[in-house]
Amino acid sequence: MPPLSNTQPVVRPRNNARLLLAEDNDVNLHIATAMLRSLNVDVETVHNGEEAVVALLQGSFDLVLMDCQMPVMDGFAATRAIRRQHPNIHLPIIALTANNADGDHEHCLAAGMDDYLSKPFNREQLQAMVIKWLGPAV
Repeated sequence: MPPLSNTQPVVRPRNNARLLLAEDNDVNLHIATAMLRSLNVDVETVHNGEEAVVALLQGSFDLVLMDCQMPVMDGFAATRAIRRQHPNIHLPIIALTANNADGDHEHCLAAGMDDYLSKPFNREQLQAMVIKWLGPAV
């Protein structure tokens, strides 16, 4: 893959990808939202897993970025609920977590998540993850 540029959008503005970001920490939410918007990605945000499940019932998304540790309903329970509610549609769900212990990646996959992005992450790492699951700019 060629090096990622800070000015290279993931998708063109006329064909924005739509992402759901579930994150309970306001600082992390603000930073990740700004990064995604700089990539010309349309972002809807929620503060816990329960809100993520509801948002997915009410709207259509191309990718979900799911914090693992949130109040009300954590990312693992939310992912399992999403997979039960949408058994015939595979929506990519990427775990966002500060936990990097052995077995964390496997725990995310066992819950139904598709991939794993460790916090803190930078714009290039986030862009690479979005490209991996949504494809490069067209």
